[in-house]
Amino acid sequence: MGDRSNREQRRSERVKLSIPVIVLAETREREQVQEETVTSVVNAHGGLFKLKMEVLVGQPIVVVNPLTNKEESCRVVRVDELPSGGFGVAFAFDTPAPDFWPLTTPPLDWNLVRS
Repeated sequence: MGDRSNREQRRSERVKLSIPVIVLAETREREQVQEETVTSVVNAHGGLFKLKMEVLVGQPIVVVNPLTNKEESCRVVRVDELPSGGFGVAFAFDTPAPDFWPLTTPPLDWNLVRS
């Protein structure tokens, strides 16, 4: 039943996709930092990746796709400390951006949120 409620809360279908992204953030001292990483799962509303730098839930970040030079403003929605070190980070685009991800055949529900 818990799994069903998670699916109902999801706004668009998740897709396993491993592509490089650059994450731009600001430290508490207002210093601009960036980190290159790779996504593990994406959807029309955001995705998941691992980071070495610590970010906070609610923190604004910018995610850049270096393959297309597209960038989207986002916010951190979940942070999990990983046993192997670093953090698993879930993020949400400020505005749905299904075209940010290079998929030739995205899930059908992504068409409902096309920007």
